[in-house]
Amino acid sequence: MQVFTLYEGSYSVAADKKFVPFDPQIDNPKDRPASLFIYVQPFLVKFNDKLLLFDTGLGYSNAGGEMILHENIRKAGFNPGDVDYVLMSHLHFDHAGGMVHQENNGMELSFPNAAYVIQRGEWEAAFTNSSSSYRTEIFEFLQRNAQLIFVDDSGEFLPGISHELTGAHTPCHQAWLLDDGTDKVFFGGDVLPEPEELLRKFIAKYDYDGRKAMELREEFGKRAAAEHWNCLFYHGKTRATGFVSLTDDGQFKIV
Repeated sequence: MQVFTLYEGSYSVAADKKFVPFDPQIDNPKDRPASLFIYVQPFLVKFNDKLLLFDTGLGYSNAGGEMILHENIRKAGFNPGDVDYVLMSHLHFDHAGGMVHQENNGMELSFPNAAYVIQRGEWEAAFTNSSSSYRTEIFEFLQRNAQLIFVDDSGEFLPGISHELTGAHTPCHQAWLLDDGTDKVFFGGDVLPEPEELLRKFIAKYDYDGRKAMELREEFGKRAAAEHWNCLFYHGKTRATGFVSLTDDGQFKIV
């Protein structure tokens, strides 16, 4: 199994939910008060004969007008048209914006040959939730133009590709686990978005159920250590991937 990090950039997010590019080398965080600073990095995984994409980022373009996500997929040695499945954790804009490409002439599917795999409850909630984190115009376009596959609860989507309904970050957020018989790769979406959230216990205000999210991180951390998962951290600042181990005093360590 091969894993490729598709780093889209770092951003500041204020109460208006707008993602503004932020370069820590030149930008001063004091100039953006009351902002959350995040990294955004989807993942491409070569799983047997399938090419899988975990979440799609913001869908922003580079200076030449090409999607950063497409640019990074090509750098990894693949073509965006080769993606077989787009496996979504949830549909907040920073994870789902790149499902489409916004152009002057309107929208296009970013991955026209892929099936978009979404938890059914998350899809339904995206149309009814008033939060600006959901962009319904994207979902309406997908409904008309994309190959959509809806999954329910937890289960095995394809042999070796399992989804687990977690809730916590959104009511119908899901995580993904790959197992090719040799390696195991875990994508926790925004339930386990960065290694620091595993190393310290806290309840995040941005989660739908912060306490459950905290408890799930603990659970996933123990499973990751016991089963040698390669964990993918979508918002990881210090590292994008890592293996979890437990120290002698029961603390988590990322290696």
